[in-house]
Amino acid sequence: MKIYTKTGDQGYTSLIGGERVEKKHPRVEAYGTVDEANSVLGFAITKMVDQPLEKVISMLNQVQHDLFHVGAELSTPKGRNVPWPITEEHVKRLEQFIDDLETDLPPLKQFILPGGSEAGAILHLARTIIRRAERQTIQIKDHLSSMIVIAYLNRCSDFLFIAARWVNHKLGYEETPFYSPAKH
Repeated sequence: MKIYTKTGDQGYTSLIGGERVEKKHPRVEAYGTVDEANSVLGFAITKMVDQPLEKVISMLNQVQHDLFHVGAELSTPKGRNVPWPITEEHVKRLEQFIDDLETDLPPLKQFILPGGSEAGAILHLARTIIRRAERQTIQIKDHLSSMIVIAYLNRCSDFLFIAARWVNHKLGYEETPFYSPAKH
């Protein structure tokens, strides 16, 4: 299989089922943003491999697989069969990941600034990219086969926030609280 097909050279791509759309189509923007987040997660994992973070690496690897399901949802026009659908079980697994990681964290009493360790900061970046994908997905919600994909993206950003906090906590980085201008 060759990586180049030349079918996109005029600025069009195919959705699942063969429909051709411009690469600037909101659907393509949404699944492209999911792909961007997935790549950033891979980058975050490279910053964790020499650390005692196997637990969260395993979770992040699962999320990377799930994001391919999200991409399939977003690239499949309504009424067509999604080859790898995102399901309620995917959302529930994220909730379990969140609950599991939160047991190791001190309660959050105020907003915190994104940052900390390299891996933690990269996870915060991935979280914001997932939020962008969520906003883009909401723009095309009437054209989706399932609304579960929106719930998944919402929960995924929650998970990445907790994962960033967990990584920073495990690596000994303190959280930087946000101070409003009135207190600063």
